[in-house]
Amino acid sequence: MDGFSGEKKRVVVVGGVAGSLVAKNLQDHADVFLIDSKEFFELPWAGLRSKVEPSFAKRIVINHLEYLSKARVIASPATNITEDEVLTAQGRLIAYDYLVVATGHTSPGGYTKDERLNYYQTDQSRKVNFDRWRGPTGVELAGEIVVDFPDKKVTLVHKGPRLLEFIGEKAGKKALDWLTSKKVEVILGQSVNLESESDGTYETSGGETIVADCHFLCAGNPIGSSWLKETILKDCLDDRGRLMVDATLRVKGHSNIFAIGDITDVPELKQGYLAQAHAMLTAKNLKKLISGQNSRKLSTYKPASDVAIVSLGRREGIAQFMCLTVGGRLPGIMKSKDLFVGKTRNSLGLKSNVA
Repeated sequence: MDGFSGEKKRVVVVGGVAGSLVAKNLQDHADVFLIDSKEFFELPWAGLRSKVEPSFAKRIVINHLEYLSKARVIASPATNITEDEVLTAQGRLIAYDYLVVATGHTSPGGYTKDERLNYYQTDQSRKVNFDRWRGPTGVELAGEIVVDFPDKKVTLVHKGPRLLEFIGEKAGKKALDWLTSKKVEVILGQSVNLESESDGTYETSGGETIVADCHFLCAGNPIGSSWLKETILKDCLDDRGRLMVDATLRVKGHSNIFAIGDITDVPELKQGYLAQAHAMLTAKNLKKLISGQNSRKLSTYKPASDVAIVSLGRREGIAQFMCLTVGGRLPGIMKSKDLFVGKTRNSLGLKSNVA
C-alpha cells in the first residue's frame, strides 16, 4: 500500500482532463497522486482537428509528467474505492485524505503518448471509428473535413430529426444550411448499419445506400462510472450513472470526496470548459480544507446557462447564448481557430505551441 508521507494531506485524483487540472493546481499544497488509465491525457474536443491535421495532435496529447513536476502519476485504471483507499488494476492501494473522481466518459487506454501520436500520423485514424462522446461531433468533424479537403464527398447521417439536438432549433438549422452550402449530404432520421459494409458500401436504416472510402462513428461513449458500482460510491449514482454532488461538488454523503466534469449530475451542458470550471472550484475548495478552514466556507458552484459553441472548420462556427443564436466568423474567432487548445495548455503551465 502507498501510505502517507510526511504531514501533507494526501489528495488522490482519478482520471480526466479536469482531474489533471486539479492535480496541477494542488501539487504545491498536498501530496498528490493522479491515477489514469493512460500516461497522458488528450483534449477530446480538439481531436477532430487532428483528423485532418495530424501535427495538431502534438499540442493536444500531453504526457502527465510534462505538467506534474511534484505529483505522482499511476498509469493504471482505478478499480475500487474504499473509505480511505483507491485500488488500481495493477493491484496498488493508494491511501487518501481527499479524493477527486473525474473519469468523465469511457475512452480506450493502455497505450503510450507516442502510440497515440502515431495513430494520428497514419491512415489508421481515417479508417476507424472516432472515439468522442456527445453533442456536435459529427457536425464539427464534417466541417473540419470539407474546409480542409473541399473536394472530398462527405455524408453526415444522424438518426434524430435535426442536427445539434442538445441546443436550440435555430442552431441546428444554421448548421444544416452551412453544411449543405459546402455540398455535404445530410441524411436525417436514419442510422447506418456498419455491419452491412461491403466493398465500401453501407446501408442506412431507411434503405439508402452510401458509398464511402472510410467512416467515422461519432455516437456517444458511456459515462465512465461503471467501475463505481461496486465501490462505496455505488449508492451515489443516479439512474443515468452520474455521481450526485452538492453545491460544493462534493459527492453527496461524503465530505472528503469530490466529483467533477461529465460524470456529475450538475444540470448543465457537458462541455470541456465547464469541466475545467469544476476543476478550478474544486482545487480552491481543497486548498481551504487542507489549510484547516471550516467546510461552511467552501465555495459553491452555480450551474452554467445554456451556452454552446460549435466549430465549423477553422474560421466559422455557431454559438448559442441563452436565447440568442449567432453563426459565422464571431463564433469562429471564439473557438474554431485554436479550439481553446492554447488556453488549456497555458492553464497547465505549458507553452501554447509545440516545437
